[in-house]
Amino acid sequence: MKNTLISLSILLSALTVTSVQAANPATGCAAKKQDIQQELAMAREHGNAARIAGLEKALRETNANCTDSGLLKARQQKVAEKQLKVQEREQDLREAQAKGRSDKIEKQQRKLADARDELKEARDALTQ
Repeated sequence: MKNTLISLSILLSALTVTSVQAANPATGCAAKKQDIQQELAMAREHGNAARIAGLEKALRETNANCTDSGLLKARQQKVAEKQLKVQEREQDLREAQAKGRSDKIEKQQRKLADARDELKEARDALTQ
């Protein structure tokens, strides 16, 4: 009975923390630290020593060097790079279409779709 009560109180505490985090989602460096800590917990759960060491280093560096303005600037730069890549892929597709080779057109369409996916991911990261 005592163990059941302890387990229940731990579960309720975890749910409370989760609901508070959902109500106030972290952004910027806080979100980055939170993501690293979650990955670190998973690595510890699976006993992945190399991953643990790498994530601990990433967390130390994030704590020491991360600023919200610097992170935003880096993410904006990444979006700009991905936009340029999409433009290049669109040009490659137009060239392939001009040549009329269906195999090249399909290849360029796949590359363009991948570039657009990467751009979407970079844009999504701006809000984190």
